[in-house]
Amino acid sequence: MNKITLFRTTPRIVMGPGAIGQIGQEAFNLSGKKALIVTDKGLIGAGLIQPVEKSLKSSRIKYAVFDAVEPDPRYEIVAECLEQIHREKVNLIIGIGGGSPIDIAKTSAIMAANKGTIAEYFGIDLVPKPGLPTIIVPTTAGTGSEVTPIAILSDESEKLKKGIVSPYLFPALALLDPELTLGLPPQITAATGMDALIHALEAYTSVNATQITDLLAFRAIEMLYENIRTAYANGNDLGARSKMLEGSLLAGMAFANAGVTAVHAFAYPIGAEFHIPHGIANTLMLPHVIRFNLLGNLPKFAQIAKAFSLSTEGLDELRAAEMSVEAIERLTEDLRVPRNLAEFGVTEGDIPRLAEGVMKVTRLLANNPRIMTLEDAKEIYKRAL
Repeated sequence: MNKITLFRTTPRIVMGPGAIGQIGQEAFNLSGKKALIVTDKGLIGAGLIQPVEKSLKSSRIKYAVFDAVEPDPRYEIVAECLEQIHREKVNLIIGIGGGSPIDIAKTSAIMAANKGTIAEYFGIDLVPKPGLPTIIVPTTAGTGSEVTPIAILSDESEKLKKGIVSPYLFPALALLDPELTLGLPPQITAATGMDALIHALEAYTSVNATQITDLLAFRAIEMLYENIRTAYANGNDLGARSKMLEGSLLAGMAFANAGVTAVHAFAYPIGAEFHIPHGIANTLMLPHVIRFNLLGNLPKFAQIAKAFSLSTEGLDELRAAEMSVEAIERLTEDLRVPRNLAEFGVTEGDIPRLAEGVMKVTRLLANNPRIMTLEDAKEIYKRAL
């Protein structure tokens, strides 16, 4: 405790099976007159919006739907959503889905009260004032965005994913209902679950970690590692789904304050250019980045082995830390997550450009437990081919 720290999170969190039925009352409590539901066509097709609509109707709250969110959304989608916000004269935003609808909901809400374009606010603490209140409903146990002041959007012109960090991006309410995650296919369960685990691992090893974030991150690592295989193999196991959603929440609270590190920095360029899903991109890079980072904080990486319930008695810290990487590799095998960048068309000729993209993500590299150079980044990508 040799420095001043700050901990922030979403002010109200409602969680549990069937919690979605309370969204109308929660919207009423936020003085909602007319809400805009921000989602994607896949969720509408899956029927996940229906309980939201039913609850809003029961509370006599009018609503409209914006369903044009795409995977890894371009920041231009915010302008489309904002147009509907103004046209429908809504005063409350409900984001429901994975990370893409949630981030569009959060950024559109702040743009409803701030001038200019969303591109002007990429960076840290550049948003001048609060936006419309938001209710965020995750349908995957992965993003953690319901408790973070962060939103990530794609800039196709630069082939990069860019972040906005502002306390005004915290939702007014996070509503988590594990029943909404029961229909997730195994592949999405694996990708989003690994993303949540990586959030916890990176928060735990960030140079900005605190005792509070360590408590949250360590517990998240335990819960996610213990339950992800069950949720993947039996998607209707409500107990495993509930613990995955809670683990994702705890990981989100941890990394919202400690930050994520180089795994995400490596995932952004390959995700933006090769359209690799975010959770997969992170998982591809995870073991290679961790092996590089081990020497930066051996005690923490050794503790991760204990969070994985591995027996480390009699081992030195280096061997225990290496065991954590081996456990991660076995986990990705069990979840059948792609292991190599070459599967997505990445070649050795792409590596210099991608590595330069990594070095541009200074916001995340500043959190990394080991200093990284351009040559280091190139070597790590080569190992991931």
